[in-house]
Amino acid sequence: MSVYTRVEAAEVTAFLRDYAVGELLDLQGIADGIENTNYFVTTRGGAFVLTLFERHAEVELEYFLELMVALADHGLACPRPIMADDGSYLRRLAQRPAALVERLAGKAVTEPSVAQCAAVGEALGRIHRIGRHVHRRRSNERGPAWWRVTADALRGVLQADTMALIDAEIAFQAAFDTQHLPRGVIHADLFRDNVLFEGERLSGVIDFYAACNDILLYDLAICLNDWCVVPDGDFDDARARAFLAAYVSGRPPVAGEAAALPAMLRAAALRFWLSRLYDLHFPRAGEITHVKDPGHFERILRLRIAQPQRTAALWPA
Repeated sequence: MSVYTRVEAAEVTAFLRDYAVGELLDLQGIADGIENTNYFVTTRGGAFVLTLFERHAEVELEYFLELMVALADHGLACPRPIMADDGSYLRRLAQRPAALVERLAGKAVTEPSVAQCAAVGEALGRIHRIGRHVHRRRSNERGPAWWRVTADALRGVLQADTMALIDAEIAFQAAFDTQHLPRGVIHADLFRDNVLFEGERLSGVIDFYAACNDILLYDLAICLNDWCVVPDGDFDDARARAFLAAYVSGRPPVAGEAAALPAMLRAAALRFWLSRLYDLHFPRAGEITHVKDPGHFERILRLRIAQPQRTAALWPA
């Protein structure tokens, strides 16, 4: 979450007239993240997050908002979109589509405990189960086709050995058979900064604006590569085991998923390495922006390639 489009209090006050949330008391830009413009909004009726969507089409936004409503309706701790007076969840502000959602209590953790990793694993399993109730579909816009386009865009700015690794991994993933792997709604960006805790209790899963329909195991791999690693990218075995055990207790795996996990861990590392490389070399203009270190996911990818059997002892028996 960042600020690319600046809005003033008077504009937000006018925007809020379409909602039964009361008078605006405070407005603060949010600097974390990289995709949309976000503000903390405090009114007499409560605390909210206002998001101005910088690049998504309205049909995509309807998918995200339907998913968030479904998850909240089924008891997952996630921000519930606020309905405007006309019954819609999506409005316009500063010539951008905009939505108001609940602001949840808690804060993100930078060094998750074993218990917190288990809580996120359980939540991810619930997302994958509840996602069956979402009728809209959305393709993964950061999937293999995007990998190839982004690699070509980076070809002129990266060293030859770096490009060779990227090209080799894209070729590996293209040859890997995923047809047998279960698919459904995935969060696709469930990093540490997108989960809130109050102590050891998970109080919120946030930022569903990368959600899509794709391989469930890929979503699990994204989480493992962030929640369950030490600084050099290797796994913290206790955290990884707790995460996996909690996940499979709610969404039992099918035959072949354990064997496919090493490849999915590589795919997840590649995707976020490419994203961070692109953001570094082709930054977007914004008032408050934050670019994350690409080298972190390069190290993770190299480790996953070098240690394909590393997850065998972590997967629940």
